[in-house]
Amino acid sequence: MRLLCIFICIFQTLLSCSLPLSAEESSVDRGYRFLTSKAYLPPDFDQAVFDDLWKVWPEELKEKAEKASPAARRKMIYSYYGIMERPDSKSAPLGYVVTPQQKWVMNCFTCHGGKVAGTVIPGAPNSHVALHTLTEDVSKVKLQQLKKLSHLDMAALGMPLGTTHGTTNSVIFGVILDSLRDPEMNFDKSRSIPQLLHHDMDPPAWWNVKRKQKIYTDAFVTKNHRVLMQFILVPQNNASEIKNWESDFADILAYIESLEAPHYRWDIDNQLAQQGKKIFNHHCARCHGTYGDNSTYPEKTISIDDLQTDSARLNSLPVAYRAALNQSWLSRFGKDPVVEAPGGYVAPPLNGVWASAPYFHNGSVPTLWHVLHPEERPQVWKRTENGYDVNKVGLEIKSFPTLPEKLSKMEKRTYFDTTQFGKSASGHYYPNDLDQSQKQAVLEYLKTL
Repeated sequence: MRLLCIFICIFQTLLSCSLPLSAEESSVDRGYRFLTSKAYLPPDFDQAVFDDLWKVWPEELKEKAEKASPAARRKMIYSYYGIMERPDSKSAPLGYVVTPQQKWVMNCFTCHGGKVAGTVIPGAPNSHVALHTLTEDVSKVKLQQLKKLSHLDMAALGMPLGTTHGTTNSVIFGVILDSLRDPEMNFDKSRSIPQLLHHDMDPPAWWNVKRKQKIYTDAFVTKNHRVLMQFILVPQNNASEIKNWESDFADILAYIESLEAPHYRWDIDNQLAQQGKKIFNHHCARCHGTYGDNSTYPEKTISIDDLQTDSARLNSLPVAYRAALNQSWLSRFGKDPVVEAPGGYVAPPLNGVWASAPYFHNGSVPTLWHVLHPEERPQVWKRTENGYDVNKVGLEIKSFPTLPEKLSKMEKRTYFDTTQFGKSASGHYYPNDLDQSQKQAVLEYLKTL
């Protein structure tokens, strides 16, 4: 009997060895794993710096952090800088890879992994990210700990990384990094950088990438995985490393294109929404597309003269810069064409639009109600951290006639001031063709997308 048991155990062991231990990892799964576990950039700071960030906060908040438990203090730090927790790991950040050496390395989720009404959603815009404030404070702590400054710390000394929390100067990051590469991606510091027009951008939702053939606000680049690599073109990465990572970014694009828009989580007046659908399809669909069965998306670029929204983003990319991308490895040397003079901004798909506030490419409009009521858009506004306005569909805010006085630099970044360069909330006046009841119906319909 004992020999029989041993034989059965050996047979079961051999059988288990002959079977795959798990299903083969998909491209989508690899893409998420690469984003959350592989470091493509030099580290921004280490764990010891992160743990001490609260020590450079304003006095009242610092006293509160000092009395908090380590876990509560970590949550405070996340909240203060707009760092998100990974939904699949409550001890790890979503927007950073933490290496075995406890080095924190930024990834794409820093801007493209946000929370809506307090719930973290990978692929949602991070409308909380406070990159410049974080980098300033990291530099202060590093000096206290006698540590060297990183590439990002040095960059923040000469350029804004984001003048309002929830936005970044990401376009200009790309301009600088791209310009210092030859067509084969070799780093060349002697290459010229165009005049820089610093401006803030609101990160778009990733779940709409699948509907596009071209990407970015002006739809000037044909979608491919190489273009996503422009933000890892730091001098520390040579051309060989970048090209070796190409297959990783093919998987990362597969992951991005796998994402689905989240469903609106509150009540919807379905009868009113159906009325709104008819109005939307008549007035809005020719630019923004249709939704539901047999949906369409025209990917239509609207001229800036017609659209009348802030033009800083459009003007920030010179024709010569765009043309150089057409001769670059990033566009497969023009096989994925670059539009050198787009002339305006693309009307984006609106799937999950309820979860992508604030609106417009610069994040200047806090709710969909304000999109539909151009004359009511606030001049200066400040959001709550996790509040959601179910009536106006978007951020819960407090509005101000002007920016309050006697604010610190950090405090100013918690306000959105539409009078500042690149931050205008003007334009997209098309809703003025609708009456109030039509606007309310369209607003209800937008919840369903």
